[in-house]
Amino acid sequence: MTASDSDYEEYGTSGYLSTWHTPGDDETKAKLEEECARYDLTRYWSNHLYLLPVIAAKCRAESQHASSSPNKPLYNPYEGLICARQLNESVAEFLKRLPPLTTSVSRECPWIYIANPYASSRPTDYDQGGFMRDAQEMLEEFTAKKDDIEKSMAGKAKASITRKLTPLRKTLEEKLLAKAKEKNFTSGKWMLFPTAEDVNSQWAIVAEATVNRELGTAAKVAPNSGDGDRTPRLICVYTKDFSDMEDVKRVLSRMVELGLVKQKGAAGEERGIYYKADAFTELGISSGNEWGLKASLYASKDLLGGGKK
Repeated sequence: MTASDSDYEEYGTSGYLSTWHTPGDDETKAKLEEECARYDLTRYWSNHLYLLPVIAAKCRAESQHASSSPNKPLYNPYEGLICARQLNESVAEFLKRLPPLTTSVSRECPWIYIANPYASSRPTDYDQGGFMRDAQEMLEEFTAKKDDIEKSMAGKAKASITRKLTPLRKTLEEKLLAKAKEKNFTSGKWMLFPTAEDVNSQWAIVAEATVNRELGTAAKVAPNSGDGDRTPRLICVYTKDFSDMEDVKRVLSRMVELGLVKQKGAAGEERGIYYKADAFTELGISSGNEWGLKASLYASKDLLGGGKK
């Protein structure tokens, strides 16, 4: 893209003028031609690289080249954290240094993290604080309406009250997700719950696939909390945008191919995994929450169309 003459003039240097750019009467043409004769091309080219439009055009070109270049600089949002994989560390070294089965949870290591160093996402202007403020107001408004309905329908069948509240809950969920989009707070994750026995092997698969650009933007796993092997661990596999269904499904499909998703249990029961928006996590919307909202947005068995047999 070529900067206009007005751009150059704005920063103290005229653009090149030629006779086919000089409409007007003879006096105007003569004046402009005189200016051309006096124009100092040496000065122009000595200043050229420092003109703001030229700098901007160069930056745009470099940005476009970097986005398509296989040599694009790697990026790690967790660089410098002892509980995360570093760019100068191989995945094997990282797994050896921080095995989730035996790494103890601590202030310095509440989770173990790994990022996709090739991910296109970078720190953005997402407004988590603004989302939380507006979302809390929505939840409070819903709670007030819910209390009024329950008081007005006291003594009636629970099913009748539920039917009255269901459309309000649906509207609340839609408004919360729309607000998250508005504030660019769109990250979400697929959640795996391996046993302690399987956590190291499953985390190794997730870690390798994340770094190799097969999954999402990042992943994390819960370290050893000290309660022994009684409770499952949590592995989160992140995507950039909960509303990008193509990407959400792509990550799920790859996890199925990697053997991380089992749709049936040992007794044939339905299992699968679930996807949750970070916006809901930050609001404390978990199973059995006081607003009656679904904690997760998607279930693998629904997106896979019946699941893997």
